[in-house]
Amino acid sequence: MSEFLVFDGVTKRFGDFVAVREASFAIEKGEIFALLGPSGCGKTTLLRMLAGFIEPDEGRILIEGEDITKLPPERRPVNTVFQSYALFPHLTIRDNIGFGLKMAKRPKSEIDSEVDRMLDLVDLTEHGDKKPDRISGGQKQRVAIARALVNKPRVLLLDEPLAALDLKLRQRLLVELDDIHDEVGITFLYVTHDQTEAMAISDRIAVMQRGTLEQIGTPAEIYEAPVNSFVAAFIGDTNFLRGKVVTATDEEYSQAEIEGVGEIRLFNDRPLKPGEEIALSLRPEKIRIESHAPPTDPGLNAIEGIVEDVIYLGSMTRYWVRVGDQRIAAERQHSRYLLDEKLPSWKDRVWLSWRADDGCVLSDFAVEDTELLSIPPDEEG
Repeated sequence: MSEFLVFDGVTKRFGDFVAVREASFAIEKGEIFALLGPSGCGKTTLLRMLAGFIEPDEGRILIEGEDITKLPPERRPVNTVFQSYALFPHLTIRDNIGFGLKMAKRPKSEIDSEVDRMLDLVDLTEHGDKKPDRISGGQKQRVAIARALVNKPRVLLLDEPLAALDLKLRQRLLVELDDIHDEVGITFLYVTHDQTEAMAISDRIAVMQRGTLEQIGTPAEIYEAPVNSFVAAFIGDTNFLRGKVVTATDEEYSQAEIEGVGEIRLFNDRPLKPGEEIALSLRPEKIRIESHAPPTDPGLNAIEGIVEDVIYLGSMTRYWVRVGDQRIAAERQHSRYLLDEKLPSWKDRVWLSWRADDGCVLSDFAVEDTELLSIPPDEEG
C-alpha cells in the first residue's frame, strides 16, 4: 500500500476530554476513505486537524512524506466541502467557483477556463450565471465541490456533505460524487455518521468510537467480519447471541451453548477454547425462515421458534422470532413474490437456519445499548 496521507500517533484533547486518541493510519493516493462513527467520536476532529483548523497535541500528519502538522491552512494542499455549502449568496455560481482562483490573482483567462471545466464536471454549465438562491440543495452541494476542486487540491475533505439533503437526493449525489472522483482521481477523505453513505462510496472505512479507531477495512470486511460488538452493531443490523464454547476442534466447526437457545455450530475462523465466552454476530439476511425443518447438514444451524412480530418492507419482510430466551431477527427477501404464496405469519411456529460460517465470532460482547434487533418494533425508544 502506498502511504500517501498518514496520521501518525495523532492525539487531540479539549481540556480533560480526549477527542482523538493516538490515531495511526494511512490513506492511499486516489482512494475514497471514510471516517465513520456516531456524533462525538472524533471523526470531524481528525478532518479539522488535517485541514489545519486545529493542531494536534501529539503526533504528526504527513502528505507524501511531508510533515504538514504545523503548516497554516492556506499552505496545505487540501480543500474542504462543508455540510452547509458556505456559498456566497451575492455571487453567481461562476464567481463562487472561481473565487479562490481570483484571490490567488490568477489570470482571468485561466479562471474562466478552469471554471468552465468545473461547471462541466458537475453538470451545471447552464446555471453558471444564477445566484445560489436560484438552484436546488443538490446543485448547491455540487457548486461547493466544484469550488473546492478548482484549486486542484491533493486531498478533498468532505465533512458530512450530504447530511442536509433528502434520501433520494443523497442517493443520487453519492453516484455523482463517485463519478466526479473517477474523473479527477484525487484522494477523498469522507466524514459521515451515515453507514449507508460510507458503505456506498468508500474504498475503505475507518470506524471510530470515543476518539479511538475500532476497525479499518473495505466495506465488505467491515460488514462481514466486524472485530467487535460496536462495529457489528453500528454497521447495519445484527443479532447478538451470547454463550460458551462447549467443544473446540482443529477441524472446520466447534460447538457452543447459546443462552436460552441450545447448542449451535461455530465456524473456526479463529482459535477457540472450551469454556470460552463468546458473542456471535448474525446478520438477519443470513438467516433463512421456513415452516418446516431444513435438511440435516453438518455446516447448518437450525433452531425452532415462534413468530412474534412481522414487518412487510416491500423488498423484504422482517420477522422477529422467539427462540427460548432470545428474540432473533430474520429477513425474507422478495426477489419473487407470489400473492397466493403462504408466508410465515404472527404466532406461527417456524424454523430458522443459517450456515455456520455466516456467523461472526466477536472479540468482545459489550454491546451496551446497540441491540436494536432484540427490541420489539413497538418498544424501541
